[in-house]
Amino acid sequence: MTEIKAKTTARILMITAALPFVLAGHILSAQKENSASATKDNSVYAELAKAPKKAAARRNPLERDPDAASVGRKLFERHCAECHGEDAEGGRKAPSLRAEEVRQATPGTLFWILTNGVVRRGMPVWSKLPEPQRWQLVSYLKSLPPAEKSPQ
Repeated sequence: MTEIKAKTTARILMITAALPFVLAGHILSAQKENSASATKDNSVYAELAKAPKKAAARRNPLERDPDAASVGRKLFERHCAECHGEDAEGGRKAPSLRAEEVRQATPGTLFWILTNGVVRRGMPVWSKLPEPQRWQLVSYLKSLPPAEKSPQ
């Protein structure tokens, strides 16, 4: 009986000694996952980088249409201003579309975002909006001046 108790005690001691290392490993792993997801989710503009290369390379077929941006503004007022603000400077629900990240995005990237939405952040899919209207919205977004920087 004492031999069994000794073996059991030895096993318990080994498990007890190993437990802090196992827990530390799990904690570090969880911290890395949380850190990585926080980095991914920190920027509301991170979705722009997810556009496939082929989509990002698309050119706006209406880029030389002098009326595309003004029509796009009307579409923006009807479909987008509620969330992005009347002047696309951002609102309670959605980010500024005058930000540098959006200004640097290709027309194809913006078209891809419009088409696919960012559902997990509340932006609807606009694929049912006819393609020419989505390109008019892109024309409008590309015509916007940069966001005004607040004085410090």
